[in-house]
Amino acid sequence: MKDLKLASIDAKKERTTIKIGNVTVGRDFVVIAGPCSVETEEQTIKTAIAVKEAGGDMLRGGAFKPRTSPYAFQGLGMKGLKILDKAKRETGLPIVTEVVDARDVSWVCEYADIIQIGARNMQNFSLLKEAGRVKKPVLLKRGMYSTLSEWLNCAEYILAEGNPDVILCERGIRTFETYTRNTLDLSIIPSSKEVTHLPIMADPSHGTGKLSLIGPMSLASVASGADGILLEVHIDPSKALSDASQQLTPAAFKTLIRKIRQLKESYDSIVNS
Repeated sequence: MKDLKLASIDAKKERTTIKIGNVTVGRDFVVIAGPCSVETEEQTIKTAIAVKEAGGDMLRGGAFKPRTSPYAFQGLGMKGLKILDKAKRETGLPIVTEVVDARDVSWVCEYADIIQIGARNMQNFSLLKEAGRVKKPVLLKRGMYSTLSEWLNCAEYILAEGNPDVILCERGIRTFETYTRNTLDLSIIPSSKEVTHLPIMADPSHGTGKLSLIGPMSLASVASGADGILLEVHIDPSKALSDASQQLTPAAFKTLIRKIRQLKESYDSIVNS
């Protein structure tokens, strides 16, 4: 990691913290939840209210969806951003949404509190540079074939352009295993904390792709030392236009977040004792 001038733990004595709304990423354990895709105003706002009532800290939702197939639902674009903005005004939850094109960064920032750069765009260097020129926190997901060094060098691109507010997110890597959608590499969380001051979150929804595994891997993420978690929640997963098999119902999310908060409290007492 000797080439890292800004992301390295040697470059900054204290760990990076980022205040967003009522929480501080890197200090508080932050739960970001919401639908994979913004589909309708009713679906998004009802899900946002459920996330808020269950104790979620931020709302995630995709207005732009880079998909494997060009014929799959690609998101609502600007209309989706406006729906997210309405959900924010309804609930007070900060918005996390993905940007996929460098040309869109400035106006997506008008709606988003955190801009997300997804796994498929981790090494989109023009997008990274543009994200580094705006004054919005960036959630940088790990590429599905990327090493820790490659990931941190992508964070370095953002930092080098003047944006200090980068959050890493482990979302699963591609391995030989086919039972799960991806392999959630939780060893990367304590590993990253050995070499960088940047906060790191986990995404068990994409990391497993299986409802039955999201709960256990969410709790494992807490125990690995993650600074927060991303979860997909949909008011009616059976009707979701994307990733229906990995989206929690509001009831399941409420149950899981209670367990997450309880485990985090116990984890902190053990670590700090």
